[in-house]
Amino acid sequence: MSKVLLLNGSPHPHGCIAVALDEMIGVFREEGVETEVIQVGKQAIRGCIACDACSKLGRCAFNDDPVNEIAAKFEAADGLVVGSPVYYASPNGTLISLLDRLFYSTSFSKQMKVGAAVVNCRRGGNTASFDVLNKYFTISGMPVASSTYWNQIHGFTPEDARKDLEGLQTMRNLAKNMSFMVKAFEEARKKEGYPVLDSGAFTSFPDGK
Repeated sequence: MSKVLLLNGSPHPHGCIAVALDEMIGVFREEGVETEVIQVGKQAIRGCIACDACSKLGRCAFNDDPVNEIAAKFEAADGLVVGSPVYYASPNGTLISLLDRLFYSTSFSKQMKVGAAVVNCRRGGNTASFDVLNKYFTISGMPVASSTYWNQIHGFTPEDARKDLEGLQTMRNLAKNMSFMVKAFEEARKKEGYPVLDSGAFTSFPDGK
């Protein structure tokens, strides 16, 4: 069975992001896709310190928060949904700290794992936050799932978010598209394998020209 891991970057486990993710989970269930939600927004997660110890250890050097535990779940998943409230037109800082370390410290291939960002705000800043989160996917060979609008829901409270009927519709359509992608990529992998990518080029212009 296909599996999607969902990270709730809100400090409120039953807040607006939970409303959005729950709408998606209902569709995943109908589509036969297993889900697991991890609440990360209120956890004490330090940022990356660029020590590069992960290149030798195969994991983040800091083992006192959930990054390495989430890494194992991420490796086993076929898709990743990252949800965040908007703070000053950017995702929650705790979530950013987690994602920086999660993506940098893991050496397993993320190629063709489907990624989706989900954001919430009262009024503005959604698209800027959406852009930040999608960059983790696009640098990692992860196809990005889209919907019938940008993957956002509006509301100051969960009750507000439940009134955003277009936002809820967007979440359902996102989950439908993501379910299709996960299943289609798995079928293609079984028949043809994933694309063989070029590697080795690392342009840094060390001669200063």
